[in-house]
Amino acid sequence: MFPRTTVLSTAAVTVATSAAVLLSTGAAATPAATPGATPSPGAAPSATPGWQQAGDDITSGISGLALADGPHGSHGVAHALVVRDNKKPGQNRVGELSYRPGRSAHIEPLAWADGAEPIDLEAIEAVPGASDEFVALASRGLVYHLKVRGSEAHVLDTSPFPAIAEGDDYESFALTSRHGKMAAVWADRGAGKERPATVHAAPFSFNEYDEAEFGHVSTTRLRAPYPTGAVRHASDISVTDSGRLLVSSASDVGDDGPFDSAVMDAGTLSVNRSGKVRLSVAKHPDVLRKFKGHKIEAVECAPGSGPAVLGTDDENAGGYVNSADLCGR
Repeated sequence: MFPRTTVLSTAAVTVATSAAVLLSTGAAATPAATPGATPSPGAAPSATPGWQQAGDDITSGISGLALADGPHGSHGVAHALVVRDNKKPGQNRVGELSYRPGRSAHIEPLAWADGAEPIDLEAIEAVPGASDEFVALASRGLVYHLKVRGSEAHVLDTSPFPAIAEGDDYESFALTSRHGKMAAVWADRGAGKERPATVHAAPFSFNEYDEAEFGHVSTTRLRAPYPTGAVRHASDISVTDSGRLLVSSASDVGDDGPFDSAVMDAGTLSVNRSGKVRLSVAKHPDVLRKFKGHKIEAVECAPGSGPAVLGTDDENAGGYVNSADLCGR
């Protein structure tokens, strides 16, 4: 755990140094799973190479993750803000993750300092170019503009998504910045064969009152080729430096699993000099890697780096962290 006196620094930021060592300090990049090698319910996910446990019960999983710079980046420790999808009063919503690949992971809870605690936080993203500011997403489409000060997360404002449809259940959100212009991409997670994920993208900014503002919304559909069955087609999204969309998908048949996940190369997101956003999603996304035994709900690419940091919400088995070389292609 890094010193409490150190406040998380800018997230748009020079995390490349700490992230570049993610794969060189002992973390095993999880290989593609062998078809049919499904773990039995209740099997210990920690047996999977490279995974570090960061929580040990249903209230301590990781439903979203945003990398942030930290004082020990040069020593191979990555730092991040994480959110948890807890719903009852007093349960932790936000925490600081200190992660040494292949060795340890620890989450220090932060206090939710302003207003009622959110219900079901599912994603978090650093605000490009802003110090210690983040956007957290609740599953019903509310976005929380947060400022981290010491051991507290302060709410600057709360805003709804545009284009919320009946039955939407959001788990993914990402921000990117090009030419000084921001864009947001987010998705309803979808459910099984009958309901693909609905992916949205729009120009994004904050007004003078710290309220989130969305421009013209582009919308398309996404079907994950893996896993099958009770699949959430989009459990998180990250945008690489080159504008590739990395999307995680996951299956969940109950609080004891078995779980199954994948990370896909799902398309592109571009922002031109005038701020116009172009979203393209592949009809047949390329599965980059499969992860048996875990329900990935957080995928985060570090700026300027190949590694992704992955976080899981494995329900009764808690939360796990790993890194894999997925972002630099």
